[in-house]
Amino acid sequence: MKKVPQISDAELEVMKVIWKHSSINTNEVIKELSKTSEWSPKTIQTMLLRLIKKGALNHHKEGRVFVYTPNIDESDYIEVKSHSFLNRFYNGTLNSMVLNFLENDQLSGEEINELYQILEEHKNRKKE
Repeated sequence: MKKVPQISDAELEVMKVIWKHSSINTNEVIKELSKTSEWSPKTIQTMLLRLIKKGALNHHKEGRVFVYTPNIDESDYIEVKSHSFLNRFYNGTLNSMVLNFLENDQLSGEEINELYQILEEHKNRKKE
């Protein structure tokens, strides 16, 4: 499994914008984040700098602005964080997590059916 930097929840919101747009300049990041947050441009720039220092982002200058690209794939980040979550809270087993949701009535009938369909599809693919 790949190693990914520790990213705060706020920094993750910045990363989501960059993953979505892949190559995006400072002004565009600020514009995108202003739709969903009330962070000042200075706060966003600080988070961008932190992400560069952590190795999550790469940047280069184009004219008067910096352009940012991700150094880690979103899918790699999600995979590492999902495993970390399972290990921390459910002893590394997905079964324990699903059982916890079922026992605490946190899954609707529709969600249970959807999970069942997903499992059936994957089971059938493995048979082929």
